Amino acid sequence: MSASAHCKSTANATTASKAKGRPSAQHHPQLADHHVSTGLPRPRLEYRKISENAVFKSHNAFNRKAALPIGAIQTIARLYEDQKDVLNSLNTKRHARSTVGERIRASAQDPQLKQAALDEAKSLKAEIMDLECRLEELEGRLYSLALALPNDTHPDVPIGPESEAVTLSTHGPEPIPISAERDHLSICRALNLVDLEAAATVTGSSWYYLVNEGALLELALVNYALSIAIKHGFTPVTTPDVVRSDIASRCGFQPRDQNADPPVSQMYHIANLDPEAAKAYHPEFVLAGTAEIPLAGMFANKILQAQDLPRKVVGLGHAFRAEAGARGADTRGLYRVHQFTKLELFVVCEEEQSEKMMEEIRRLQVEIFGSLGFPFRVLDMPTEELGASAYRKYDMEAWMPGRGGWGEISSTSNCTDYQARRLHIRYRRTGSSSTPVASSEVFTSALPFAHTLNGTAAAVPRLIVALLENGARFDEKGNVVGFDLPAALRPFWIGGNERKLNRWV
Repeated sequence: MSASAHCKSTANATTASKAKGRPSAQHHPQLADHHVSTGLPRPRLEYRKISENAVFKSHNAFNRKAALPIGAIQTIARLYEDQKDVLNSLNTKRHARSTVGERIRASAQDPQLKQAALDEAKSLKAEIMDLECRLEELEGRLYSLALALPNDTHPDVPIGPESEAVTLSTHGPEPIPISAERDHLSICRALNLVDLEAAATVTGSSWYYLVNEGALLELALVNYALSIAIKHGFTPVTTPDVVRSDIASRCGFQPRDQNADPPVSQMYHIANLDPEAAKAYHPEFVLAGTAEIPLAGMFANKILQAQDLPRKVVGLGHAFRAEAGARGADTRGLYRVHQFTKLELFVVCEEEQSEKMMEEIRRLQVEIFGSLGFPFRVLDMPTEELGASAYRKYDMEAWMPGRGGWGEISSTSNCTDYQARRLHIRYRRTGSSSTPVASSEVFTSALPFAHTLNGTAAAVPRLIVALLENGARFDEKGNVVGFDLPAALRPFWIGGNERKLNRWV
């Protein structure tokens, strides 16, 4: 039996044991290994660090409500020890094989000694094949389990659900009273700023057309936020809306929301009319849930120079969210929709810079929203609200009196090296060798992984909700007649004001 056939036979034998309860990637469809479709190597995961910190990792996963198989981290620690034992045995057998080879050559004139050496070589070959297959199986199981672990958590992050979020700062005027008359959907319909009915015919619920001043407001918000990001050294980028599913999963975006009951799809998958041809020739594509995904992908498989860091980009793209219709009252109007224009901040930096860069992004966001004239606050989000990739996350919420409370308009996440390990984003420290590294050598070098951060500069529909609900104007009969907009947007407003609905304040 050939080595490949032998390993295949071994894999078939282990499938039955996995079916009896062992953790496997089959329990988690998001763990499918798509690295062949992108040409990227497998993520570089730290089995040793996980094993040596199993208690901490277990507590971290529990605090974040991570969807892991029972005992996954303890299983990783055990498999890692098994892997080391098998590797040691394999190295010993390989060394013995080379010694036997020398004996075979030395005993050419003694048939009896030569035959004994040949028999031993045959036995060693079989043992080595078994150990190699065992090592391959262990690596596969380690990879599948470790890939599902969330990032570590900053020690200052509150523990618990969303209600445990800590308010770091508040900005803007005093919140105005809650009022159903200020519901943004009623305002949009009265002033003909949005067309949901036509969108429902063309695409379905939770899709929309922005029309008249609604469309102009989107363009003004994008260019306004973009101008501030550029002022702070961010390079403008327009991103593709279609990405390989492998890139999305390496960024920490799972194909299904395991916390929903039943699990809800989070991403739109692009189907190929010929599934068999798709398997053979084409990778799986998805619509990007945020420009963060293609922006991170820009740096995949690259080695950056420390003197060129941090790299700061601001990307304009569309965000597609397949689960938008699953959240009850939030589905009204523009608050939770299937597609929206989003301007995203993304940073690649040295590991020592990431906490500082997170505060820089927060200050930039405060500058953007602070000139828009509505009340907003900055929250330090608790463990259960962190995505898989986030080490720490700040949310910004605007007061929305028509919706009856605070609504999220932005977030900022420090992902440390979580995404970089999966996308193979490295950097060369100042003073280290500047000799170019061949692609085959990149992933065996000691170059450190970069840290990545992301933050929302403008999620357009949510900003429109906040601006209209806080800025609506009414006549003495209570009818909406227009809306006030912050003067900061006026330089970015295209066209005039023929309907005289918007007033600059």
